[in-house]
Amino acid sequence: MADIAAAAPPTSDPMQGVEGAALAPTEVPAAPVAVAPEEPDNACETLYIQNLNEKIKPDVLKTSLRGLFKSYGEVLDVVAHSNLRMRGQAFVSFASTDSAQRALKDVQRFPLYSKPMQISFARTRSDAVVKAVDGDNFDAHKSRRDEHKKQTRYTNPLKQKFRAKRMAAEIDGAAAAPAPKRPNVQMPDEYLPPNKILFLQNLPESVTKDQLMALFSQYPNLHEVRLIPTKRDIAFVEFMDEGSAGVAKDALHNYKLDGENKIKITFARK
Repeated sequence: MADIAAAAPPTSDPMQGVEGAALAPTEVPAAPVAVAPEEPDNACETLYIQNLNEKIKPDVLKTSLRGLFKSYGEVLDVVAHSNLRMRGQAFVSFASTDSAQRALKDVQRFPLYSKPMQISFARTRSDAVVKAVDGDNFDAHKSRRDEHKKQTRYTNPLKQKFRAKRMAAEIDGAAAAPAPKRPNVQMPDEYLPPNKILFLQNLPESVTKDQLMALFSQYPNLHEVRLIPTKRDIAFVEFMDEGSAGVAKDALHNYKLDGENKIKITFARK
């Protein structure tokens, strides 16, 4: 019987030998090891933002930035100044570095008030971050920052440029000379400063207040639409703030309300 068993052909039954195979050692592939993404060397809780719209007032800009970034984590502080050196720039501080990293990745180049933001990590922690996460060392941090300001007060390139101009004018005697009187030229509508009231021109004479309300209510903070009874081709549209008015102006300037004539939209004269 042993010879018969030895001479029997191998069976095609897929279950044959399963019992023996179960005893044989098998190699189990190693599970993949999750590798956390590397954190940039300069990552911190504060983002430095450039290329912001310089026409937007700092208070409006700070409110917009806080509303934009709060979905990424707790925003501790938003800093924006109106002085010449810091115009078009801002700092947004989060409670954690992770929140700042996610925000930098997602919001980079986002067009806020028609200008794509350029975002990077700040060189140092902001006062708000140090106070929140390392309060014991806040006084030392503040002292170091104040000392740095004193040391760079006279080496700031922008201030040096203005100082050199002023000194050159004093040497040439230009500072004492009366400034030439400029002719009283009215500024073109296209270059008027931001205003929360928009001036609409070239409207179809058949336009109604409801049509303009429907058109401009697509944008937040609309306050009022005023038509001029004696001149049907112009109107005024008022928003709650200059920033909201600027967004609507950029979006609807040259819009063809009747499919033919383009609406001209400028800021109203103050």
